[in-house]
Parts: sequence; C-alpha cells; structure tokens
Amino acid sequence: MRTITKQTAGCAGATLSVSLQITGVRKALGGILLLALLHSPLPAVSQTVSPGQSVTLGWTASTDTNVAGYDLYFGSASGDYTNEVSCGSATTATVSNLMPGATYYFAVTSYSLSGVESVFSGEVSYTVPAPPAGLQCSVTPAGQFVLSGTGLASQSYEIQATQDFQTWTVIGTVTVDGGGSLDFTDPDGPGFSSRFYRIQ
Repeated sequence: MRTITKQTAGCAGATLSVSLQITGVRKALGGILLLALLHSPLPAVSQTVSPGQSVTLGWTASTDTNVAGYDLYFGSASGDYTNEVSCGSATTATVSNLMPGATYYFAVTSYSLSGVESVFSGEVSYTVPAPPAGLQCSVTPAGQFVLSGTGLASQSYEIQATQDFQTWTVIGTVTVDGGGSLDFTDPDGPGFSSRFYRIQ
C-alpha cells in the first residue's frame, strides 16, 4: 500500500494535510492505489453491458485538529475533476455508475472547521475493467456457424477457432454495436463437421 501525502495551505497558522491511499486490485500495477474494487458481473448473453460498476476509495485521516472533513473529487481527465463527493469526517467513499473500460482520476481535499479547503492530494487513476464478451453459437440450415453475443459497446474482438483446443486461428474480428450486441458468421463453417470458438 502506498500513501500519497500533500501539505496544503493552512488556516489561522495551522497546516491542513491530506493523504489519499487507494489499494490496487492488480498488485502488479503498484502505481494504481485502490482500496476496494468493484462488483463486475459477467453479462448474460441476452443482456447488454450497462454502467453501474463502483469503486470504494479510502485515505488516512489527518491528525490535524483543524480538519473537519474531506471531499473526494473525480473526473475522466487528469486534473479535471468534474464530480465531487462530500464525505464529512469519513475516510472512505464509494463512487458508483462507472463506465466499463473508462479511466477515472481521483483526488481528495480536506477542509477546516471554518470552511478553508486544502489543495488536492496526489492523484490516482483507475481504469474500470471491461467485462468479457458473452458468446453463443448456432447453426443455420445451410450449415453456417453463426456467433452472437454481448460485449462492451464499440469494442473490437478477435474471433478464434480450433478443432483440437491447442491451435487457435484468428478467423475474423467483430465490433460490438452501440447496444452491446455482436454477430459473426464463420465463412468457413460449412467445411467443418465441428468447430470450437473463442473471443478475445
């Protein structure tokens, strides 16, 4: 866990300070500090991917007796915080309705009893994981294999096929439409008695 501390402008000679710490879900990404991560359900084939993922952020309480509370700021561009969550004296906040695949930037401030707000803490960013695409296969009367399913809108995926589960071949790509649906017809499907697919 990494703590980012920023000294800030004071009120009546006192210095307010705030440190933001967020623990990362992926330990390999040490620079991303996230404390608790979101619920990311896998969509069923008949559903579309929708916003609604959330993340809980936490920070170390200031030891400064002038600190009355904290505000968490976030936005979709570094240093441009278009949203604010008033946290009161709590040292955690949950941000909901995050878009899968989007990157968000977070910073926190403290404020004094007289309402003087500190400068922003160090910034942390987090990219909400995109849910995996769902995939279903059907066979037409002409023997063509038709793949349909769901995924992240505008996301492109490779369609891969195999007969032995050892050698996978890219047979095409598909881009998910605005409603979260995808369709792909295997052009070589009729030449196989059976074939297995995956999407990446």
